[in-house]
Amino acid sequence: MREALQLISSPEGWALYFFCAILIGMSKTGIQNIGTLSVPFFALLFGAKYSTGIVLILLCFADVLAVVYYRKAFLWQEVKKLLPASLVGLCIGLLLGDNVPDKMFKMLIGICILFGAVIMVWLDRTSQVKRDGLIKNKWYAPFFGFILGFSTMIGNAAGPALSVYMLSKRLDKITFAATSAWFIMMLNFTKIPLQAFIWHNLSWNGFFLNVLALPFIVVGGVIGIKLVKILPEKQFRILILSLVVISAVLLITF
Repeated sequence: MREALQLISSPEGWALYFFCAILIGMSKTGIQNIGTLSVPFFALLFGAKYSTGIVLILLCFADVLAVVYYRKAFLWQEVKKLLPASLVGLCIGLLLGDNVPDKMFKMLIGICILFGAVIMVWLDRTSQVKRDGLIKNKWYAPFFGFILGFSTMIGNAAGPALSVYMLSKRLDKITFAATSAWFIMMLNFTKIPLQAFIWHNLSWNGFFLNVLALPFIVVGGVIGIKLVKILPEKQFRILILSLVVISAVLLITF
């Protein structure tokens, strides 16, 4: 436990760590992408590669919280569309993770996310016929699924791309949050043995550090639930899209 506490060396570091835990809790219960804002902060605290293991366990804790709350509101058919291609993307991210610099990966992920955001804005402004034509294309879900798997394996950064996909489906905000929570939980729990036994990126010290952050994840989760309930649908979409763009820019520039 003492070694775990030594992973963060300053009061400012602890404050930043717990603040990021609150953001992760909020992201899991409805304010998608706000958790991605913590990615560069975690990289600053622990280093880019090691931070992915620290963040993964935090995400899994938060996933369980979100899924328990949204256990009945998710759409399994949307999860099924994304899952096969996302597992392919996850495997490719796993294989390439040791050979490509973190900064290049983050830049690629950020570019893909911005591309997705452009698609989402176009979908909002185009005709119903064109919108339905793109969304119903057989490659639409696999395209996003691949990006989701790849980006979550490399940098725990699937949130923005997932938001683009879910918003393009015109899901209401509760179904959006529930379906996102279930899908991401499946990916994150799949990543645990891969990061532990192939990347050797998980440790008991990191786990003990995560346990200290549990109360802050719960606080963030409650804040997220409250915000989803009071935000109107239009403002919710605008907030999510804004966070998508901010997250992508952070990934590209940090």
